[in-house]
Amino acid sequence: MPTQSPFHLVESLALEFITRVPPPPWAVQEFQRRIVLLLNHVLMQEKAATERLARQKGSVVSFQWPPFSLCFVVTPAGLLDLAVPEATPHLSLTLADSSATDIARTLLRGDRPNVRIEGDVQLAAEVNWLVDNVRWDLEEDLSRVIGDAPAHTIGQIARRMVDAVRNFAGKPAADSPSGAAP
Repeated sequence: MPTQSPFHLVESLALEFITRVPPPPWAVQEFQRRIVLLLNHVLMQEKAATERLARQKGSVVSFQWPPFSLCFVVTPAGLLDLAVPEATPHLSLTLADSSATDIARTLLRGDRPNVRIEGDVQLAAEVNWLVDNVRWDLEEDLSRVIGDAPAHTIGQIARRMVDAVRNFAGKPAADSPSGAAP
């Protein structure tokens, strides 16, 4: 008899709670603003990303993972801002998997989750380029707070942990031919 992951129960309870007792609108908006700040921080570290996005200024991108949704508008500076609620999206991205554990498992294997894409093809190509080429240099940000050496050490530990989890999930580590973490 196949066993079910214990995370499935927690996930279903959390989803039921969120649908029955939705968070207040101010909390949702504040959370969305924090996401925009984080994404803009990452985008500003890559000049090519902001240049590419600047060409799409005024475009609205909708991201949905029911029951969650987020709409961005591209600014003339090539950054993101929250779109007004009545904005019509030029591009809609919807996660096909409803289970957070399935999405986490897919990401840990190094694969992309299933996404339904509708709308502007050129904007979709730019978003795809961003996903492929822009990475958050968390180690660099951490080094500004605690220094280079400790940040590098924490970065190495984090990379080993990610490799170990990927090995556990069934995907060999990228930097090791045998798949074992260093």
